[in-house]
Amino acid sequence: MIVFTKRGLLYLLALVLLLFTGYPFVYMISTALKSQPEFYEAPFALFSSVNFENISAIFEMGLTKYFTNSVFITVISVFAVILFAAMASYPLSRMSFKLNRFIYTLFIAGMMLPIHATLIPIFKLTQTLGLYDNLWALLGPYIAFSLPISIFILTQFMRDIPVSLEEAAELDGASHFDKFWKVILPMVTPALMTVLIYNFIHLWNEFVFALVLISTPEKMTLPLGLQNFKGEFSVNIPGLMMALTLASIPVLLIYLFSQEKVTTGLAGGAVKE
Repeated sequence: MIVFTKRGLLYLLALVLLLFTGYPFVYMISTALKSQPEFYEAPFALFSSVNFENISAIFEMGLTKYFTNSVFITVISVFAVILFAAMASYPLSRMSFKLNRFIYTLFIAGMMLPIHATLIPIFKLTQTLGLYDNLWALLGPYIAFSLPISIFILTQFMRDIPVSLEEAAELDGASHFDKFWKVILPMVTPALMTVLIYNFIHLWNEFVFALVLISTPEKMTLPLGLQNFKGEFSVNIPGLMMALTLASIPVLLIYLFSQEKVTTGLAGGAVKE
């Protein structure tokens, strides 16, 4: 009876959490399928009508360009973060040298640096380099501010890999480069997927740096471009909800196809020496 009660409470808690997290998403989709008059008539009614006119309307307002810009800069940034973080985490976790702890602490300290405190220096630096109002201007800040948490995750995961695997590879004549690419990297795939999901969601929704470093509408990313759905005196709420629905699809697809590896990555202490 006690076991049943505990399980019942867990199911009840899960149901409540599902309601709080799932209802906003359902409401967003429902609103996206309404016209503006239908929304104002029944703003809280779920799926009272099905109208796909908002799809063509948001694409006419340039959603395709915003979407392409976000995909371009996010994919490049995430790939670079994974590569650089993995290459930095390998010596920090598997090699002993004098400044190991100091360098690792510097990386972790980057997690405590407030982003807003760097906006003016980054803006000035971007102007000096001639990159202002260019998508490439976002690459540096995106990678730099994503590296600390990525290095933290990968370093902790790599430390749990048995040293005997590397010793066996050394007996076969493997270099540090071979051990990194052929032994360590395949074993930290779950952690890499965790880093990928975390950074993709963060960079896909990033707004502050895009607002400061991009001014031309054709070069705006998706979060910044969604401002164009707000008029001077009114907001096309159903159109905005349709744009948000379409914008959430890439993140949902990536998570659905990699959720098992992400779960394994978050429980990275499973492998012990």
